[in-house]
Amino acid sequence: MIKVIEVKTKKDLLKFIKFPFKLYKKDTNWVAPLISEQKKFFDPKCNPYFEHSEATFFLAYQDNEIVGRISAQTNEMHNKTHADKVGFFGFFESIDDQEAADALFEAAGKWLADKQKDIMRGPANFSVNDECGLLVDAFDSSPVLLMTYNPEYYINLYENYGLTKAMDLLAYYVPVKQPPERLARLARKIENRGNFTIRSLPSKNKKKLRTDIETIYRIYEEAWEKNWGYVPMTEKEFDQLVDKLLPIVRPEFIYIAEVDGKAVGLSVTLPDYNFVLKKMKGRMLPFGWLKFLLNVNKIPTLRVTIMGVLDEYKGRGIDVVFYCKSFETAANHKVPYKHAEFSWILEANTMMNRIAKTLTAEVYKTYRMYDKPI
Repeated sequence: MIKVIEVKTKKDLLKFIKFPFKLYKKDTNWVAPLISEQKKFFDPKCNPYFEHSEATFFLAYQDNEIVGRISAQTNEMHNKTHADKVGFFGFFESIDDQEAADALFEAAGKWLADKQKDIMRGPANFSVNDECGLLVDAFDSSPVLLMTYNPEYYINLYENYGLTKAMDLLAYYVPVKQPPERLARLARKIENRGNFTIRSLPSKNKKKLRTDIETIYRIYEEAWEKNWGYVPMTEKEFDQLVDKLLPIVRPEFIYIAEVDGKAVGLSVTLPDYNFVLKKMKGRMLPFGWLKFLLNVNKIPTLRVTIMGVLDEYKGRGIDVVFYCKSFETAANHKVPYKHAEFSWILEANTMMNRIAKTLTAEVYKTYRMYDKPI
C-alpha cells in the first residue's frame, strides 16, 4: 500500500532532499547536489521563483519507508508567455515500482488540476531554465553540469502512467581539439567580412563584468523568446543564476558578438563542475571544500550551455565563429580539457543541430520532456 503525503515541515523537506542519496547509493554515475544549496533552492524566502509561481512537494511511503518523491509547480511566467494552462512536475525519484510512481504522478496532477491547469509537463526542476528532461538513453556516464540523470526504468514508469513525448532535448559530444582547418578558415573569413566583432568577458574589471552580465540577460531574453517551452526569467531569477555560476565561470569562455557597439549574440561555455561535485558527495564540510580545491583544475569536460544570436543578425555565421573561438581556447588552455558537450539543443532547432554536426559533434544523450492531459 502506497501512501503519499504533502511536505509541510522542514523535517519532511529534508527527507525529500535526502531521498535520492539513498536511492542512488550504489549508482556510480549519479552526482549528488550540495544539500546546503538544495535547502536554499526550495526555500521561498531564498528562491525568487516563488515570487511569481507556486510549488509543493510530495513523498511516497510504503511500510513507513520513503519510496519516492515529486514536486508539482505552476509557472505563471510560462503561462503568460505561451497563453496556455500547462502545469509542471519535477524532482521525480522513485523505486522501480509502478504503483509508487502512479501515486506520485496522481498527487502532482491533482494539485495542478486544482490550480486550473489542464496539462502536466515535466520533468522540470522548476522550469526549463533549471535542470529539465528525462534521460532516455546513454545511462553509462555521469551528467555534466546542470543536466539530469536517472535510472533507465524511469522511462517505463513515465510512459506506463500515460505521459507522452512533448519534445526531445539533444546533447552532443565532441573531443576538445583545434577546430577543423576548413571550418577555422571559414570562421576567419566570416569574421573579417561580417561587420561584427567578438570579445570575451573581462577577467578583472568587476564593474565592466556586471555591465556585461546585464547585456547577457538582454540577449538571452530576445534570442530565445521564440523557442519551444521558452520561459523568461525575472531579473531576480537571473541574478540568482549569475550568483550561482559566477564563482565557476571562466571569462575566456564567454563571448559577446557586437555590431557597431551593439551586443547581438552570446556564447557561454562552462567547465563541468559536476566532476568536482561528484567527489564532494553533497557536502561542503568537513572535507568537501578541500576536494573542490584539489580537483578544480583537473576538470576534463566543458559544456556549451548557451549560444544565441538576435533574429535580425542570424545567418551571418556568428554562431560558427563562436564555436571556433571556444574550441581554439579550450584546445590551448592550461587546464587539460578533453571533451565538450553541447546541451541542450531542441530537436526542432534545425540550424543549431546542423552547426553541431558540422563540428563533427554527435548526439550521445537524449533528454525528453513529457506531457499528460489532466
